[in-house]
Amino acid sequence: MVKSAFALFVSRFSVQKGLVAVFQGASSLSLDAKGRLSVPTRHRDVLSATAAGQLTITKHPHGCLMVFPRPEWEKFRERIAALPMAAQWWKRIFLGNAMDVEMDATGRVLVSPELRAAAGIAKDAILLGMGNHFELWDKATYDAQEAQAMQGEMPDVFKDFSF
Repeated sequence: MVKSAFALFVSRFSVQKGLVAVFQGASSLSLDAKGRLSVPTRHRDVLSATAAGQLTITKHPHGCLMVFPRPEWEKFRERIAALPMAAQWWKRIFLGNAMDVEMDATGRVLVSPELRAAAGIAKDAILLGMGNHFELWDKATYDAQEAQAMQGEMPDVFKDFSF
């Protein structure tokens, strides 16, 4: 795979400076018939440089999927694995359902049938950048939950927050 000049820069910079990729923004996507997701081009070079195109996908408790660059997944996995026995079912949910995937030459990743079913994703999806990882939602589910949240009260943590 030929790396772009940007990817080479990010790769060298990340080794020297400990760069942490920050993902943000929403992308409307469609999974193909085989369940492959095309990673938006604005994220591909960074994922190639910081994670060698290696990702991990697992369930999220809100009904979507979490998509981690592999280095961020390893940090998350360690935190989950260190939880006490009282959290054993959550360990099973996060770790037991995790699937390692790799971007192909065209920037696609395969989302397993089990994970697609768990999040109710058939075709249309939303990929949200959430800082160090992504959330992958069924589009209709996300739209409905976002509309419900927008009609409700803001949480107390926003009382002193200035927009």
